[in-house]
Amino acid sequence: MGRRTRSARASGPHVPIVRRWGTMKVREISRRHVRELLDDIAERAPIEANRVLAVIRKMFNFAIERDWLDVNPCQLIKRVVREQARDRVLTEDEIRSVWSALDDEQPLMAGLIRLRLLTAQRGGELLGARWEEIEMATGWWTIPASRSKNKVSHRVPLSPPALRIFQELHAISGKSEWVFPSPVKKIPHVQHAQKAFERLRERCGVMFRGHDLRRTAASLMVGGGVSRLVVAKILNHVETGITAVYDRYSYDAEKRAALDFWGDRLEAMIRDGKVGRVLRFEARR
Repeated sequence: MGRRTRSARASGPHVPIVRRWGTMKVREISRRHVRELLDDIAERAPIEANRVLAVIRKMFNFAIERDWLDVNPCQLIKRVVREQARDRVLTEDEIRSVWSALDDEQPLMAGLIRLRLLTAQRGGELLGARWEEIEMATGWWTIPASRSKNKVSHRVPLSPPALRIFQELHAISGKSEWVFPSPVKKIPHVQHAQKAFERLRERCGVMFRGHDLRRTAASLMVGGGVSRLVVAKILNHVETGITAVYDRYSYDAEKRAALDFWGDRLEAMIRDGKVGRVLRFEARR
C-alpha cells in the first residue's frame, strides 16, 4: 500500500477505494470518508459494501502495523447489511440447461465453468492454475499451498471428463504457462469470469453464481452416497479436533473414486436425463 492508498492494477472491491482515495494520504482518511464511501456503494450493491469494508479495515490495520497510522477509521463501523449463508444447489434440470448453454460460450470460459462443476474447486484456484500443476498422464491437479485459500497443498484427481476438458484447454492456451491465459498482455491470466456468467445466465435463464457450482457438486456427491468426510477432502476444507491433527492419510483413492463417480453421474445426467435413482456411489477398497 505504501503511505498512499494506491494500486497499480485495481480490481474487485479495491476499485471504489482507489477511485475515491487514490490520491489521499492514509492519515487524511477519516471515519466520515469511510461512511460516505460505504453509503455510496450500498445504494447499488449492499453486499459489495460489506466486502469493501472488510478490505479497508485490513488496509488500515496494515498501516497501523507500519506506524503510518494510530487509529483505524473503520473502528465501530458495522457491516452495511446482514448476510445470509447461501444454500443454492442447482437442480438436475438446471444443470442440463447450464451445460447445454455453454456450447455457445467462448471455449476458454466454457471449459472453466464446466471444470468448476466437475472438480468442485474454487473459481480463483482454477483461474490461477498453471500447466505445471496438471499431470495429464496420471490425471492429477496439484494446487500448491501458496495458491490454496487455506494455505494447504491440495491434490485434485481429474475424472475422465475433467481430463478431456483440460486437454482441450491445453490446445487453446498454446505455449502459455497458464491454463486460462489472459488476452490482455499486462495480465498473466484471466482474473474473473463475471461477464461469462452474465452471458450464461441470460442464455439459459438459470440464476446462479459461480460458487453455487461447487456447492451443487458437493451436495449431489453426498446425495449419491459419497461420505461427507471424503467430500470435505475434495473441497480442501480444514478439519479441527484431535482426530484431524493425527490423521495424515491422503484420501487420494477415495477422492478419485468419488470424483470419477461424480463425473459419470454428471455425464449420464446430461445425456440421459434424471439419474438420481440409477447411479449410486459404492465405496471402493
